[in-house]
Amino acid sequence: MTTTASAAWWHPLPNGQTACDLCPIGCRLRDGQKGPCGTRANESGTMRLLHYGRLAAVGLDPIEKKPLYHFYPGRSILSVAAPGCNLHCLFCQNWHLSQEQDQRTSAATPAEVVEMALAEESVGIAFTYSEPLVWFEFVRDTARLARAQGLKTVLVTNGFLEPGPLAEILPLIDAANVDLKSMDGRFYRKVCRASLEPVLAAITAFAEAGVHLEVTNLLIPGHNDAPEQVDRLVDFVAGLGRHVPLHFCAYRPAWKLEAPPTPRETLVRARTQARDRLDWVYLGNVAGREGRDTICTACGQLLIARQGYAARVHLDGAACPGCGAPVPVVVA
Repeated sequence: MTTTASAAWWHPLPNGQTACDLCPIGCRLRDGQKGPCGTRANESGTMRLLHYGRLAAVGLDPIEKKPLYHFYPGRSILSVAAPGCNLHCLFCQNWHLSQEQDQRTSAATPAEVVEMALAEESVGIAFTYSEPLVWFEFVRDTARLARAQGLKTVLVTNGFLEPGPLAEILPLIDAANVDLKSMDGRFYRKVCRASLEPVLAAITAFAEAGVHLEVTNLLIPGHNDAPEQVDRLVDFVAGLGRHVPLHFCAYRPAWKLEAPPTPRETLVRARTQARDRLDWVYLGNVAGREGRDTICTACGQLLIARQGYAARVHLDGAACPGCGAPVPVVVA
């Protein structure tokens, strides 16, 4: 077991054990034991980090790929990840990165990641692909340097974090897309090996902190796609504000779940259910124009046209050029 820097958010226990205080799992690790997230380990009574400064994936992505549709649309963002995740969702679309812990990685310091973003003329840095919050120390340190250089920091996250570390990192985060997998606690326990309540608390904390927030829900046939389940999720997001964008995305069989792919009709139905309570409801991983573009809710004018991950922006600042209505989109 190769370890590097000392971790934040842990405390020692008797007999050389360590307690992790980062996420709600609350691991208690013996000497030499690694946490199920794959990112932290007990080394001689000290919690050490396994992937600090180790990159398993690096790419320059359209920001729409996160998906973030209302945050610097049409711009690109440097996207980085380390291996590991504190959830074990049976349907994980990136399971090779989140669940397989023997990944080939390359070394990079926070300063080098910031330099990469600046060299690419990126709007900022997105911590994505796997779960960034278990990469907490590297994300925090990189975000501090990014802020000093005028770069934006984005999280694509499951939101499964304890309140203390979340409060520490929130002031460094500019935007987040949180994957709200279901409003059913049983779904989280059975399918994700986690719990729902901390995720709802984290989403609320993002919104209250003024972080630009968008929410994604992967609709899985027979698991979380019933109309009443969709209604509960929409009610929660609407409670944060009508302006919060919600992305319903199609599931494809992956890793350990063999449910059939999401029919397009299910996504369209969910969007119809949501649109009386939310102004901006999008569809992902599905063909067709519905739920793809951003349309002014006041006059119906096309504001952002999308084709795949490409976006053409037709805004007058953060307002509709046709009627002048304000649009909750962060633009340069």
